[in-house]
Amino acid sequence: MTQNVSKVFCAELEGIIPRLIEVETDINIGLSSFNIVGLADKAVSEARERVSSALKNSRIKPPTRENRKVTVNLAPADVKKNGSQYDLAIALGYLLASSQIKPFLWEDKLFLGELALNGDLRPVAGIFNICQMAKERKFSGVFVPYQNAKEAAFVSGINIYPIRSLSQIISHLEETQLINPIDSQIFQPERTGYVDISEIKGQAAAKRALAIAAAGNHNIFMSGPPGAGKTMLAQSLVSILPNLSFEEALEITQIYSAAGLLLEKPFVTTRPFRSPHHNASLVSVVGGGQVPRPGEVSLAHRGVLFLDEICEFHRDVLESLRQPLEDGRVTIARSRGVLTLPSKFMLVAAANPCPCGYAGDDKKECRCTPYEVVKYQKKISGPLLDRIDIHIWVNRLESSDFKKEVDLEETQKVGGKINRAREIQYQRIKNLKLKAFSNAELSSRQIESCANLNLGAKKLLDSVMDKSYLSARGYFRILKVARTIADMEESEIVTPEFLSEAFSYRSRVS
Repeated sequence: MTQNVSKVFCAELEGIIPRLIEVETDINIGLSSFNIVGLADKAVSEARERVSSALKNSRIKPPTRENRKVTVNLAPADVKKNGSQYDLAIALGYLLASSQIKPFLWEDKLFLGELALNGDLRPVAGIFNICQMAKERKFSGVFVPYQNAKEAAFVSGINIYPIRSLSQIISHLEETQLINPIDSQIFQPERTGYVDISEIKGQAAAKRALAIAAAGNHNIFMSGPPGAGKTMLAQSLVSILPNLSFEEALEITQIYSAAGLLLEKPFVTTRPFRSPHHNASLVSVVGGGQVPRPGEVSLAHRGVLFLDEICEFHRDVLESLRQPLEDGRVTIARSRGVLTLPSKFMLVAAANPCPCGYAGDDKKECRCTPYEVVKYQKKISGPLLDRIDIHIWVNRLESSDFKKEVDLEETQKVGGKINRAREIQYQRIKNLKLKAFSNAELSSRQIESCANLNLGAKKLLDSVMDKSYLSARGYFRILKVARTIADMEESEIVTPEFLSEAFSYRSRVS
């Protein structure tokens, strides 16, 4: 007896990690039915309607035209299946099982795409990640919707076939009209910024602190009166951050592909700058949901997470930042499993010192009571502040600052200094055979081994520890900032001057 069974491959995303899924189709004698099994969600279950209509409108006999029992199994059966990317694989599996298409070599091919009712293919999320997985598993080709092809083309070493419709892929598989694989794309980093740092008048001390933060990927907290330029300073940070390396771009693109944010731009070539509103929910910032998706902390990976008016954010949202700031990853626990997402971002926070904004200002009197000031500042917990390396006060501008001429080459000068500092760090880290890109990512043991303090710096550090009551975390973060300042000055040794500047940024501002 002839077996009416077929198998093709598709894939499921678990967070940002792709998992290979076998799409098995069986056709048997019985009352007309079309069932999809294997822990499928609503979107997957509805595929039977999309597939039936797409087949009919592609002039192919659909399952509803025959008195047959069609069963589609998505294996492994214990993995939850989400999304519409299974449509194409289910349609091809049915065509193979019903012998409506010439048999083809399916073992080294992977099929992805949502079917429209007329048989056209629609884009789906996670294509870049899945193509990388297919390459690692030695697949020869991946068939993707035409709109996703540019995204997939950045994965070299595997054939990517752009598909516009079900009829087109059938013609290709039957070798009547072949589809040419898309050419691989070459990564070219770009530098863009909301604001150029040279546009900012005055604020020399704040610009110096921003440059140090950018050079070592350190977290920074800015406090000051309204209108002093805190938001503009934060936005200018993107203009001086070092260009993305290809390895960093791959990490970011995987996250954005899983989140379905690559349709307009197929590959991330600039550092992310995420600035959620202060009423953002815990899930939107950290990630999660019924179908877990990356949140803002993951979307800011290898870039900047800017929290403007940080005191206005919900307390649970701020406290949820502790783990990603410390570990560089966020763990989302749900009943169906645990998901870990990367979140190595630079936190840039800005706040007024009190509800009216003028506490500590030497020009305008504060209208708040001492209790209101303390209550407002306590919205940010001590443990969270302890994870921020650099604390600065942003003064209001003087009239003389507005008359100063803009240095158009400032961005290039500062950016060049930061790039050289990053190159020094990367080479040092590479020699130590560590998986990191900046000083801020080093562990306490690693920064101690490469800080290279001279005798004067060691004595100063001992004195600071005895008198300032620093936490252990604060001690090592001072070492990291001092090491970054030394790298910016292209010095192998951390001197007392560098250490003093690093300690000055550790002092809390209010």
